[in-house]
Amino acid sequence: MATRLRRMKTLHLLRHAKSSWADPGADDHARPLNKRGRRAAELMAGHVAALAGPPELILASDAARTRETLQPIAAALPRPARVLIERELYLAPCERLLARLRRVEEEVAVVLLIAHNPGLHELALRLAAGQPRAAQRFGKFPTAALVTFAVSDAWRGLDAGGARFRDYVTPGDLSPSDGDDD
Repeated sequence: MATRLRRMKTLHLLRHAKSSWADPGADDHARPLNKRGRRAAELMAGHVAALAGPPELILASDAARTRETLQPIAAALPRPARVLIERELYLAPCERLLARLRRVEEEVAVVLLIAHNPGLHELALRLAAGQPRAAQRFGKFPTAALVTFAVSDAWRGLDAGGARFRDYVTPGDLSPSDGDDD
């Protein structure tokens, strides 16, 4: 009987880049990135494209700011990823984000989820449960922050403490002049 080797999975959680508040009456869903957000999205695109295992599947909220964050990333990838823009991810709480990740096909090894706070930050903290180094690294989760986890089990079993923290990067780490506190 052949033993099936389990392939380690990678999960990247990316908060959308900084959005514009130039029009305070604008619909939240339609808010675009501001100039700093576009710069941060470009910086993060270069970083994501250079990762050892680029995303195979990108899940993104359908808000304008998440789609605009996604554009330079998708364009920079060394090979195309399957991209799913989903309404259910817009301002989704942790539980809804986790439920969506549990529906990822098992053959997908690398996933990038682009979404919003506070749900995304809560998801990162939940996945890192029991890993004090992780909580210290991403106590804040500013716009365009990216946290990476190694996932050894099936996507359908993903839960608290079910992923090993690997890395945390913000635009400020890549270019100090583009740091973001929001």
